[in-house]
Amino acid sequence: MHKLMLLFKKPQDVAAFETEWSEHFVAVAEGMPGIRRIGVIRVTGGPDGDVDLHMIHEFYFDNADALEIAMISPEGQSTGKALMSFASANVEILFAEHMEEDRS
Repeated sequence: MHKLMLLFKKPQDVAAFETEWSEHFVAVAEGMPGIRRIGVIRVTGGPDGDVDLHMIHEFYFDNADALEIAMISPEGQSTGKALMSFASANVEILFAEHMEEDRS
């Protein structure tokens, strides 16, 4: 699998960020074609305490081609615009290959 990862730094106004993210961004982003799974991670800290990371939002795709198709699709373009409208100064966008092994 491949994934699109959005790493959000702590915003100055957490309430405004959460409103924009949940009420405007999520619906647009989840409309991208080919998404197989979505993960939202709310960062609570690190070994040394507080960190400058607020949230990680992950979108999983079957492969790199599916991720690329999603990014260049009209829905992907709308997602990028929505993201930049509220988080351009505090988001890092990453692409990653994802491997997972269940150890239960």
